[in-house]
Amino acid sequence: MSDLFENAAPAGGYTASDIEVLEGLEPVRRRPGMYIGSTDEAGLHHLVAEILDNAMDEAVAGHANLIELEIGADMSVTVRDNGRGIPIDEHPKFKGKSALEIILTTLHSGGKFSGKVYETSGGLHGVGISVVNALSESLVVEVARDREVWRQSFRRGAPEGPLAKVGVSQNRRGTMVRFRPDPEIFGENPRFQPARLFRMARSKAYLYRGVKIRWRCDPSLLKPGAETPAEADLHFPGGLADFLAAAVEERETVVAEPFVGEATFPAGAGRVEWAITWALDGEGFSGSYCNTIPTPLGGSHEAGFRAGLLRALKAYGELIGSRRAPQVTGDDLLGGACQMLSVFIREPRFQGQTKEKLDSPETVRLVDTAVKDHFDHWLAAAPERARALLDFAIERAEERARRRQEKDLDRKSATRKLRLPGKLTDCTRSAAAGTEIFLVEGDSAGGSAKQARERATQAVLPLRGKILNVASASSDKLRQNQELNDLIQALGCGSGSRFDLEKLRYERIVIMTDADVDGAHIASLLMTFFFLETPQLIEKGHLFLAMPPLYRLSSGGTTHYARDDAHKEELLGSAFKAKKKVDISRFKGLGEMPSAQLRETTMSPKTRTLLRVAFDASGEALTLEPAAAPSAGRSDAKDLVERLMGRKPEHRLAFIQENARFADALDV
Repeated sequence: MSDLFENAAPAGGYTASDIEVLEGLEPVRRRPGMYIGSTDEAGLHHLVAEILDNAMDEAVAGHANLIELEIGADMSVTVRDNGRGIPIDEHPKFKGKSALEIILTTLHSGGKFSGKVYETSGGLHGVGISVVNALSESLVVEVARDREVWRQSFRRGAPEGPLAKVGVSQNRRGTMVRFRPDPEIFGENPRFQPARLFRMARSKAYLYRGVKIRWRCDPSLLKPGAETPAEADLHFPGGLADFLAAAVEERETVVAEPFVGEATFPAGAGRVEWAITWALDGEGFSGSYCNTIPTPLGGSHEAGFRAGLLRALKAYGELIGSRRAPQVTGDDLLGGACQMLSVFIREPRFQGQTKEKLDSPETVRLVDTAVKDHFDHWLAAAPERARALLDFAIERAEERARRRQEKDLDRKSATRKLRLPGKLTDCTRSAAAGTEIFLVEGDSAGGSAKQARERATQAVLPLRGKILNVASASSDKLRQNQELNDLIQALGCGSGSRFDLEKLRYERIVIMTDADVDGAHIASLLMTFFFLETPQLIEKGHLFLAMPPLYRLSSGGTTHYARDDAHKEELLGSAFKAKKKVDISRFKGLGEMPSAQLRETTMSPKTRTLLRVAFDASGEALTLEPAAAPSAGRSDAKDLVERLMGRKPEHRLAFIQENARFADALDV
């Protein structure tokens, strides 16, 4: 303990004279980051936002309909509005000083604290324009009120002279602010980015449809070929709906019509406006505002918007009996959405002076209630549109759950050795080249295949009955299906977004099912699984169908095998044409076939016939081709797979009705 006192600083190093009291605008110049976030490019452009927001507050209050934003060649910024103008009369508490000078030189001064002058506003703390004044090398304010024009100039926050009357104007009113940022604060030769300021002005025009913003920029500041115009009038009567339409003009969306609207909160608490749609490419964007102030970090209004949309969609899912709707989360619904949200509320609370996040808990409830009511009606008005959106959200929810499961599996695999399914009879060769795995139906067929295989290169995985139809099953059922989990684990390459072809444990995957209708159904279910979960296996030519015989024909010392009835008749008319008595036996299944015959007809590379599963050249379907032929390029056969194997039976019925006339023999 004595060391604490022995090592103490000598007395007299810190006295009352070391205590500084910063007055006026000096705190802003000493610590500008506390007021504008930083002194980099973002902080520089925040100065313009502060002045523009004041003009927008006049417009939203109904006192202005025109704002001008001009960027000069000397990097000066001018903002004009035709509002009421900053008061120029003497302030009652500061004798000899005008209200304008007080506003420009005193922190926490302004007319937005009580709510009497501005019902809703972006300015809250009374520091906006005074901070800009403090951080400007020069600033000039002109006010036109009561047919008179007044002007006052400032330099680095200090007045260069008193407020003075400079003229008379019969038709002019409002406020003009012109400033140049201070190099002592922002570094030598601070430069505004015209494109950034133009986007800022345009966003303000979208947010309040009752204002026109006139943009001007000195042509010398624009790069050749730049998209930013030198002059433009920005006025959007449709508000956020106009912005959304322009943003997604050439993109395909889940719903044909976006969900747009506005609502007024009860008891004069404010209002909300929104516009949202869902792009098929999943590349969404989000923009939210409070009293025209951008809130890039979101906050209360976004939370309410998300809650209202999600509650309405889940309620619709419950109404139509969707059992998968409850699994949808806000991220599933809004993760890839293109959305714009704007609220106007009284006395909003932001986090920090830069106002990047709204922190007004009551706004959550107000927005939630208003949006849910309108979204309920929007969904009910067009059931097909609502179902398309619900299916889209459910699909994203299932993909999210699948990714989480795959991540958990990867994490478990990293901490233990590879564990293969107990039913798998693996080959002895460790390298994938030259090896193949046979997928067979049931333990009986698995037993025969194990005896007939070549131990070095052929593995056998028995599957129990008909596997899950992946095209119509939910992600929960897919994750819980033991047969498919065993299959994915045996292949080693994963599925979905975590598929890795380099980890495939076998060169060939052979579907070997009975040569009857049930076997064909099981094969189609397996091909659907591979197409939807591991399409790269088909694209790279790793998936095959075995061709086991259905009949055995023998007479004397002659024996042949027939794949189907047509092949049987062909053999009777050719190989057995001269035979009077032919013994024909039909195999009940692969499990009933002697292992020697199974090896000879189906599994031996020397005598078997394999068909490669590939995409056809037209891109309309999966096709089967000789194993030696190269696979066609991957095409989009998803529509046909969805039609035949998907969740909607009416699509299969339509396919049967369209193609029934082509069926000349049915195995029923």
